[in-house]
Amino acid sequence: MTAQTAEAREGFYQQLTERLEDTRRQGLFKQERVLMSRQGPEVMCDDGVTRINLCANNYLGLSGSESLVKAGQKALEDFGFGLSSVRFICGTQGPHKELEARIAAYLGTEDAILYAAAFDANGGVFEPLFDEQDAIISDALNHASIIDGVRLCKAQRLRFAHNDMDDLERQLQAAAGARHRIIVTDGVFSMDGTIAQLDRIVALAEQYGALIMIDECHATGFMGATGRGTHEHHGVIGKIDIITGTLGKALGGAMGGFTAGRREVIETLRQRSRPYLFSNSLAPAIVGTSLAVFDELEHSSARREQLHENTAFFRHEVAALGFTIKPGTHPIVPVMLFDATLAQSFAQRLYELGVIATGFFYPVVPQGQARVRVQLSAAHTREQLTRALAAFAQAGNELGILKQG
Repeated sequence: MTAQTAEAREGFYQQLTERLEDTRRQGLFKQERVLMSRQGPEVMCDDGVTRINLCANNYLGLSGSESLVKAGQKALEDFGFGLSSVRFICGTQGPHKELEARIAAYLGTEDAILYAAAFDANGGVFEPLFDEQDAIISDALNHASIIDGVRLCKAQRLRFAHNDMDDLERQLQAAAGARHRIIVTDGVFSMDGTIAQLDRIVALAEQYGALIMIDECHATGFMGATGRGTHEHHGVIGKIDIITGTLGKALGGAMGGFTAGRREVIETLRQRSRPYLFSNSLAPAIVGTSLAVFDELEHSSARREQLHENTAFFRHEVAALGFTIKPGTHPIVPVMLFDATLAQSFAQRLYELGVIATGFFYPVVPQGQARVRVQLSAAHTREQLTRALAAFAQAGNELGILKQG
């Protein structure tokens, strides 16, 4: 290697160093919080302090629960640690097929397919099903995994303004020449807690002969009368063509994703979806534990009811303190601070006061829309939430966020 080529290589690393230093100077560096305990409503951090956890996707409080630990141990004993294979070679066990059938039955579809992660489910759903003759019409605030999945597909791409049904109709009209049109939306949007207007989307889809796909990562297990999801919440079960979701949030919190729909859709994905064909099978312990999750969901509504009670309490009380929150009923509660540096400072002060909540800013959310996102869990006690609210009040007063009486 010559001195010139060595200098060129070193320039790459210097560029990265400068970018990271600039991020730190702006107060926008994302610092990972290291936990030394199981996931739960309270967690012990690597400094030995136990803090109230308000930022996990542990909606039903199942992550780290003793009953799931035992189910995982049983699956590990029966089926081993891993399969060292992809599904179509020799990586399919009986529990994989059983879990896919349980997911399909729970969501009201004909079949389902498992992925290593929900990101893979969204990344692998479009390219096998659509091509340049088709059109994908996507909500402007859809999850990054949907955006990346669409990019891998040759279909025409159109976007409609977030949750704007008039603009959705305009885009459906603009794509009138396409062979097939599919409307794609998050069921619940992860940064805002906004619930998609699926009833109105279904009406437009039926009017224009379009298909519908929804990402249910922040809905499956607790949205709707029996927890089936956003399509149950809006009374349109059976009218959604493709549903993607995760096992890594409300349904136990480990990892794993799925796509559910009609049999011909799922079979096409088994034959052609690259993340499915070229990724190791989901670990047996996760599959076995997930089956235990569905057993609990189908026999008790207690966790779901507690989650909604906790959500209503926290939303009311944090607004009463004087914070600006995004309106809604979902356990995602965005506390709006608008300034990125302030959001980071507020999250850090909460951490010092015994509460974990994460600040979000551009490019994760739009410019000028920085926030601390709170996520409620069924496992939170009223006492824990009351202590967390006291920390919010103290940090808000210290940083000048709340107006003094």
